[in-house]
Amino acid sequence: MRTDKELLLATKAFASDDRTRSWWYLFSTIALYSVCLTICLSQLPWVVRLLASGVSALLIVRIFIIYHDFQHHAILVHSRLASAIMYVYGLLVLSPTSVWNRSHEHHHKHNSKETNEHVGSFPIMTCEQYAAATRWQKWQYIASRHWLTIGLGYLTVFMGGMCIRAILVNPSRHFDSAIALLLHAGLAFGLTLIGWEYLILCLILPLTISCGIGSYLFYAQHNFPSCKLNHHQKWSYVRAALQSSSYMRMHPIMSWFTGNIGYHHVHHLNAKIPFYKLPVAMASLRELQEPASTSLRIVDIWACLRANLWDPQQDRFVSYREARMASR
Repeated sequence: MRTDKELLLATKAFASDDRTRSWWYLFSTIALYSVCLTICLSQLPWVVRLLASGVSALLIVRIFIIYHDFQHHAILVHSRLASAIMYVYGLLVLSPTSVWNRSHEHHHKHNSKETNEHVGSFPIMTCEQYAAATRWQKWQYIASRHWLTIGLGYLTVFMGGMCIRAILVNPSRHFDSAIALLLHAGLAFGLTLIGWEYLILCLILPLTISCGIGSYLFYAQHNFPSCKLNHHQKWSYVRAALQSSSYMRMHPIMSWFTGNIGYHHVHHLNAKIPFYKLPVAMASLRELQEPASTSLRIVDIWACLRANLWDPQQDRFVSYREARMASR
């Protein structure tokens, strides 16, 4: 078995961009998304348009992973065209570049430390911290991790957290958040003028579905039953990648739409590996082949949503009910 340093060095063999392949994935996905939008704006039967709206939501998720990799400098580095496309895309999905870079870089550097610091991630309290919290603090914590908050990520995580909150905290630094909100307001107004069904099919439904999926994926990648958290002294970058980042088993079609983000332990080990090389990296490195895992099955989603508090004594996540029972 390799040491942590040797494993990190081994991943560098996969951390190279095939620019032709990256451009193909970007433009082909945008083209498919454009086709779906065209169908939504057409006079075809509403069932066909509704289906196209749903597929466009999944394509938004795929483009987001490409956007995510670009921000990590894993693909299309130094391309002005790619930079322009990604900047506009970030505004369209209420994930402006300034906010995403600040929060996500912090997340990678502090992934799953046993602390209530949660820039770029869902907050985690220990059972002891939760017991000592005020009623208001408990309510805030429960609300921040509630399944409705995750499912309505379009309003809560993206519009609320990535835009409105960012503006309130630092308006000069995050002016692009204001641009994103204005752009959405303009799009909503324009589509409403054409017809309310276009507003729903082209904007509200796709973003509600895609942001809900994105919010859950991000939650379950670091909040799952077999996840391990560590104190600052015991924390290490490699341990956080392999023990605190999940491998999410998916059907190949869903893996395509989510840009292989299910290989999240590999991504956290080396964020410079393009999304299309993550499966190869996992298959090539023995240390990555027995990860902590979850899936999109209902039973696993329920298990992740019940990972409410961290119990250092049991070295695992517990539900609120389990924490109450243990405290009696």
